[in-house]
Amino acid sequence: MIKNTFSILNGIGERLEKRLWRNGILTWDDFINASYLNFISPNKKRLFDEHLSLALRELDDGNAAYFTGTVKRKEHWRFFDIFKGEAACLDIETNGLMPESGGYTTMVGIYDGYDYKCFLRDINLTRDNLKRELSRYKYLITFYGSAFDIPFLNRSMPDLKFDVLHFDICFGSRRLGFKSGLKRLETDLGIERHEAVRGMNGYDAVKLWEYARRGSSEALDLLTIYNKEDTVNLLKIADIIYQRLRSQTGIKEYL
Repeated sequence: MIKNTFSILNGIGERLEKRLWRNGILTWDDFINASYLNFISPNKKRLFDEHLSLALRELDDGNAAYFTGTVKRKEHWRFFDIFKGEAACLDIETNGLMPESGGYTTMVGIYDGYDYKCFLRDINLTRDNLKRELSRYKYLITFYGSAFDIPFLNRSMPDLKFDVLHFDICFGSRRLGFKSGLKRLETDLGIERHEAVRGMNGYDAVKLWEYARRGSSEALDLLTIYNKEDTVNLLKIADIIYQRLRSQTGIKEYL
């Protein structure tokens, strides 16, 4: 999808992007190779050619970091098909309070499409461990992570950086008309949870942590399953939301 996207260029919005598609300019290469476009001035065309040529080189080199600062976050979903094999799905659990009121992260789950890793408070949840793990990825997938998970982690671990492409499924799904939280979205999309944690919510996770903190291994196991379901399901949802957002752009009409 990203190579069909021209809205990354300053001065090109969705309307002009669709006009390009209607005129057979479907990819960055098509744009660069077009000698003349009667609705874009030669000077702008030259500047756009330079921008897209650089973007193509960076994309071919797998340099996701280049696009973090050059593409608006709300459009980071467009990179999903390119970087989903190098993505980290992330979800955190907390003790139910905000950091300024004594809140802390109890668990961080990370899923790469193959393996789920759990970082647990007082065991292996440290800044260095998270930093080392996150450095392996070029793309981040969360649900409401840009508003909650990432700011929460940044406040408790200020040196932890998240300067990567970030597909926040919450805001992507809202562009499609969904208004609910993660659990309801899973139901709407036909994604089932492990029966042991079906029907549980964030408040239940807070209670499970409190029981685990008091020594309940069963509560900790259940909390881990809950976090794993939250984290693993992100990739399934991201794929569905990506495909629907792609269809919403109208690009399929021209391919």
